[in-house]
Amino acid sequence: MVDLTARRNRGRLVAVDLDEASIGRSSSEVEHERRVAIYDLIEENTFEPAGRDEREFRLRLSIVDRKLVLEVTTPDGGPVVTHVLSLTPFRRVVKDYFMICDSYYQAIRTASPSQIEAIDMGRRGLHNEGARLLIERLDGKVSVDVDTARRLFTLLSVLHWKG
Repeated sequence: MVDLTARRNRGRLVAVDLDEASIGRSSSEVEHERRVAIYDLIEENTFEPAGRDEREFRLRLSIVDRKLVLEVTTPDGGPVVTHVLSLTPFRRVVKDYFMICDSYYQAIRTASPSQIEAIDMGRRGLHNEGARLLIERLDGKVSVDVDTARRLFTLLSVLHWKG
């Protein structure tokens, strides 16, 4: 059973915005995946910038010089903190994640249930690896739980997806 009082006392994201100037628009399929990733992230998350007492935050993501910029503000736009993360450490896991996702979607059409399950286990493993890497990269900056890190990794991956 979830302790709602404890959950309310944790920091969380109430909005996530993408900087269209640096991230740009993509195909309708990719835009849909981005909206779903943002919706899932906002629905349930734990997001606590170090040294902050506020409980609600807005996150604006942009990409500058191959770096992910996380601009954290209060819900009304007051500045909280900005963190810049190199995307280089994520390059391999995102690439592998895309490859296995492609295999998974192809397998759904023709493979046996056991083959699909095996591919899906690999996909989930890479997703977890990406989430762990994100937690490591945010250590000391922003505290997130594993589920939030998984949702952020999904969004990070979708930002790279060209469709």
